[in-house]
Parts: sequence; C-alpha cells; structure tokens
Amino acid sequence: MTLSPVLPFDANTLLALAARLAEEAATLINDIRHRGFETIIKADRSPVTEADQAAERYILSGLRSATPDIPAIGEEEVANGLFVEPGETYWLVDPLDGTREFAAGRDDFTVNIGLVHNNRAVLGAMSLPAYDQLYTGLIGKGAWRRDRNGHGEITAVLPPESGLRILASRHYADDPRLKEWLAGRKVGSLGNIGSAAKFVRIAEGAADFYPRLGPTMEWDTAAPQAIVEAAGGHVLDEQGKPLRYGKPGWFNPPFLCTGRQPAGAHDA
Repeated sequence: MTLSPVLPFDANTLLALAARLAEEAATLINDIRHRGFETIIKADRSPVTEADQAAERYILSGLRSATPDIPAIGEEEVANGLFVEPGETYWLVDPLDGTREFAAGRDDFTVNIGLVHNNRAVLGAMSLPAYDQLYTGLIGKGAWRRDRNGHGEITAVLPPESGLRILASRHYADDPRLKEWLAGRKVGSLGNIGSAAKFVRIAEGAADFYPRLGPTMEWDTAAPQAIVEAAGGHVLDEQGKPLRYGKPGWFNPPFLCTGRQPAGAHDA
C-alpha cells in the first residue's frame, strides 16, 4: 500500500463528505434517468445532459459550503469558462463520468469526487449509480466498497497465472494502439466498458490492467486513482511514474492502471 502522506487537514472527515455527496448525487442522477432527459453536444463534441449539470451543481455547492477554504473545480464549470485557482489542495469533480454510457442507456457511469494535495490524488469517492455501489479510498489507509450487501475493504491483486484480465475503454475499443500494447503479453480476458468503472474493478481485484491510450482530463482520474492506489494498485504515466495533477489545461497523458505488481514490474 502507498505510504500515507502528511496532510494539513482531517482526511477522514473530507472522505466522509465526498462519500456522502457522491451517494446523494447518484440518487439525483438516477431520478433524472428514470424520468428522461435531453443530451446536448458541447463545443468539444462531447455529450452533456441535465444529470451532469444538476449533479455538478449539487456537489460543488456541498463542497464549497462544507470546505470554503478548499477550491472545488468541476468539469462543467471549466467547460463553461469558469476558472478557479486550484492552490496546494483542491477538489476535482466529474459529476457524471461516462456520459456516453448514461445517454445510451448503459450502466457503467460514475460520480467522481477526488482531493488533490501537492499534485497528488490523496483521497477519492466514486459512486456507480446504476449498481448502487460506493467506492472510497484514502492513500496509506485503505479502500472500501459499500453496496446492497454491506461495507468492506477492497484490495487490488496480482495478475493470475492464466493471464491478464484487461479492461479497455469502450470508446477506444478499435484503437490499433491497444493491439500493439497487448502484443507479447499473456491475456486471459479482454473486456470493454465505459467510464471510470474500470478503475474500481481493478481496485477490488476483479481485473488487472487498464491501458488508457486516449485523452482524459484530471477530474476523470483523481478520485479513481486515489482509490486504486489506496487499494494497492498503481496509475502510471508513460515513464512508469505515478500520474500527477496540476498539469496545463487539466490534460492527462496516456496512462496504465494496474493491480498489484511485483517489485520492479512497473512497465507502462
């Protein structure tokens, strides 16, 4: 497990806040899903729905009310040109990751609330509204899942001898770079699902590798990275270094999300 950083705030209280807001936003999203919604295409050609916008307003309001000294940055506000100075510690919010999945009537979409400190994702809460699941993680302390069956700690695992259980983005399923990356590796299974749900399947030991070769934004990954690393996994850039935050334009490079790995095995 990654060592716990020294933090200038009560991390347990902030994790509980993020978890509560992620669950409440999940309820709001499910309500909108059940009654129907309109999908709009933004200037960058990505979709947005009423659920994205309502969930972000709710989450940001809750974060700013409870933690006024910690800036809160949301995907939709940034898309609308609102700039918030991040500072040393700040929230990153993706109110509905996997909007394409949501709009298509599929179930793999998430609510992501992550906290960044000194350019590192240190805690995260993610809800999966369609599955009634909540995942939380605090670096150096552990990661947990709560669902209809109860609450318990989760851990990433070493790959099985039968081969890597790989999850890849549904949107980039036909990307030739994925075939190049898989060449020479022993693959046990390959599945394609949308959204940050791939991260938590690795964090709970249900999968081993998620190679992300297409573009992502920092709010896509902050919460899930904290959960994966708290569970003993890794999120590495192309140089094999942990993915960091505060990059220009909030853009992430390609990265590799893995479960547990033997010492010296980081090879993105």
